[in-house]
Amino acid sequence: MFLKNAWYVAAWDHEVTRDPSQVVVLSEKICLYRTQDGEVIALEDACPHRKLPLSKGRVKGDNIECGYHGLTFDCAGQCVWAPGTGRIPSAAKLRAYPVHEKYGLVWVWMGNPAIADPDEIFEIENYGNPDWGINRGAAMELGCNYLYMTDNLLDPTHVAWVHEGSFAQAATKDTPLRVTKTDDGVIVHRWMMDVEPAPFYAKIVPFEGNCDRLQHYEVRYPSHAIIRAVFTPAGTGGVEGPLHDDMFIMDSFNFMTPTTEKTTRYYWFQLRNIRPNDAELSKMMSEDVRKAFEEDRAVLHEVQIGMDQKTSPHIDLPIDGGPLRFRRQLQAMINEEAAVDKELEG
Repeated sequence: MFLKNAWYVAAWDHEVTRDPSQVVVLSEKICLYRTQDGEVIALEDACPHRKLPLSKGRVKGDNIECGYHGLTFDCAGQCVWAPGTGRIPSAAKLRAYPVHEKYGLVWVWMGNPAIADPDEIFEIENYGNPDWGINRGAAMELGCNYLYMTDNLLDPTHVAWVHEGSFAQAATKDTPLRVTKTDDGVIVHRWMMDVEPAPFYAKIVPFEGNCDRLQHYEVRYPSHAIIRAVFTPAGTGGVEGPLHDDMFIMDSFNFMTPTTEKTTRYYWFQLRNIRPNDAELSKMMSEDVRKAFEEDRAVLHEVQIGMDQKTSPHIDLPIDGGPLRFRRQLQAMINEEAAVDKELEG
């Protein structure tokens, strides 16, 4: 089950053009296209006549025409032309989804359109700040349920084994974790003091020698993560630390869009507080981050298979405290939403 009353990423903004295309969000097929003025339209991707996807049709003006018999629909999903006698059947209409563009992404609201509020898309500090650099990559298709990815992004410990050549260092194996529950998600975090920078970061941090390192892993409902990495010269970090002028910060933003119960589309980008206009650094970071995410993808694909085919119960460890809290609260939200929907229906 999924939380419906929430914003999910449907596409990168450059992926939506005048040509209609299909995306799948929460097992629902959606047709995306742009009007003549550039507005994004999101409609149920199935003509009510014979269910040919509208994404196989044509955009004409601001309307979209089915490629089978020419039924034509406006931006609100209402049929405005049908072949035959000229009478348009009352059932000739489509669901229209609220959409909003922000952070170079197209967001779609999957629940009750009457309560869709773009202000609920969380604010990203320093997005568009000319003093911060950005790198990003194409969306990734994951062969697993989205909650395995939220588990992964509330689990700083896994980097010690999955990302040995990039994010890992000895301290990531056993430095204690702190778990904090917030109004909109869960945070798992820890400071590791006087350690060598991990391989990925060693090429980037603007200082020499050991560092104090913060791992801040935060996932917000329903499936959006903020991973903050802070590296500051040894002796200047920690909760009460002064933090050095040469500290390096990388904020990684991760948006998991459930496509089906067992597949997920993963959008991501990073912001950094150094060398904002360094194209080579951005390219290197995008390539290295994607390699690390490919390591996650390989593991989580096998986790999905293992959990589907298990012949004995799986176990939880103390390090699973953050993911378990997130899952429990999200399930409570899904249950409450379903109960309200049932009450309204009947």
